[in-house]
Amino acid sequence: MPRPTKPRWVEFIPDVTYFKPAGVPMSELEEVALGVDEAEAIRLKDYVGLEQEACAVRMNLAQSTFQRILTGARSKVAQALVEGKALRIEGGNYLVSPLTFECRDCKHEWANSGQSSGEPACPECGGTHLESFRKVPVGEMHGYSSDRPRGRRHGRHGRGQGRPN
Repeated sequence: MPRPTKPRWVEFIPDVTYFKPAGVPMSELEEVALGVDEAEAIRLKDYVGLEQEACAVRMNLAQSTFQRILTGARSKVAQALVEGKALRIEGGNYLVSPLTFECRDCKHEWANSGQSSGEPACPECGGTHLESFRKVPVGEMHGYSSDRPRGRRHGRHGRGQGRPN
């Protein structure tokens, strides 16, 4: 039985989720479905311009998994463009990173689940001069610690010394 896939962290949910060729009636169009996680991979690599390693960290993936997602996503976009199909963005195995705020007055940083109504204010100083961003939690949710070395040479399997010579 294969291991279940862990959800990918996304920082951006697109407002526009459907693209179609101009002049073609909807009834005559075939669709290509692109997952939200695949759209995020394209956004981070091709739009933001990050290296694959940085993209993988932000999505909480191995670099090889990120490469596989990116290759599949680019293939789907190419298919929609070349074959004149509609592109629909929906679904996928993902979690949306929560918003984080930083007060520009006192530099206090806190997470906000988005449940409060109205304008947010700093819980420390009450200031409203804030910057919001998505801060992706990396590794911790899957039992990894950034200060713990991983891999065969670091005793991943409990033997402590890697492979004997």
